[in-house]
Amino acid sequence: MTDAPDRVLRLAAVLDRTGLSRSTLYRKIDAGTFPKQVQIAHRCVGWRESAISAWLSNPMFYSTTDDADRGRL
Repeated sequence: MTDAPDRVLRLAAVLDRTGLSRSTLYRKIDAGTFPKQVQIAHRCVGWRESAISAWLSNPMFYSTTDDADRGRL
């Protein structure tokens, strides 16, 4: 069985799934407690669906160092 490619979610989808406001989401990114964006195009970013799922499974203790340990930065 092959692994399906990781989808990239846009801001609206991330806000919908997490229930966070836009300002709270970016504050958490700056604090290192939310997954970082990935560059899609020159002025276009998104988030890996797997990173958002990891954050949703344990939002209080999530750290971007968790991503680094898994090689996802």
